Amino acid sequence: FVNTLVMARKPFVGGNWKCNGSKESVGALVDILNGAESSLPPASTVDVVVAPVAIHIPFVQSALKPYFAISAQNCSAQGNGAYTGELSADMIKDFGISWVIIGHSERRKLYGEGNELVGKKVEHALKNGLSVIACIGETLEQREANETLAVCEAQLSAIAAGISDWSKVVIAYEPVWAIGTGVVATPEQAQEVHASLRAFIKTKFSADIASAVRIIYGGSVTGDSASNLASKEDVDGFLVGGASLKPDFVKIISAFK
Repeated sequence: FVNTLVMARKPFVGGNWKCNGSKESVGALVDILNGAESSLPPASTVDVVVAPVAIHIPFVQSALKPYFAISAQNCSAQGNGAYTGELSADMIKDFGISWVIIGHSERRKLYGEGNELVGKKVEHALKNGLSVIACIGETLEQREANETLAVCEAQLSAIAAGISDWSKVVIAYEPVWAIGTGVVATPEQAQEVHASLRAFIKTKFSADIASAVRIIYGGSVTGDSASNLASKEDVDGFLVGGASLKPDFVKIISAFK
């Protein structure tokens, strides 16, 4: 399957809208994005994906220009059945959605999703035809204890165990201490971790996979910080939280012009 991988890594910008929005505010955001399309880099040069709350997906899908792909924010490790409150990969695919975010730190911390469950979710999503934005990242305590790489490699190993096709996976490095805090990893900090993760993938899997897989950064990315981060060799894009709900998201995408 290595031959199916794109060796020149195409930048990827994801917008995670989290548990935000009303019909009115989501409509206004869709209007902003649609209006900005002509000023953005061509779709052939960057992948842009937004992840609304599940209940908003049909509306966004019907109103947003096809330049922007749509992702779910989570999915179950099981298929359809007696799983009250869950969203299955089958359902996501049935609605024509091709992406899903799995393993976000908020899912890990607030809902107890450990490495093993995250790995099972990734495996299930891929087997059911979805592409995956798989999230990893360390807490402030782990960084201060010099455990960043050990934590990220353990999370990545659990995810990798279920990967059947690496071309369907984007790895999102999101240091937990930078998410929603306004504290952004410096370009040098992001590059150091991304390069280490790429080296780990090369050692554990193959040089071809390591050179092709996209590793994106997330954690308080703004329009002002995006260009410097994007200039780093191993930073292939962003997973944007709060700023993806604002016009600033347009500026972040434009970092890859």
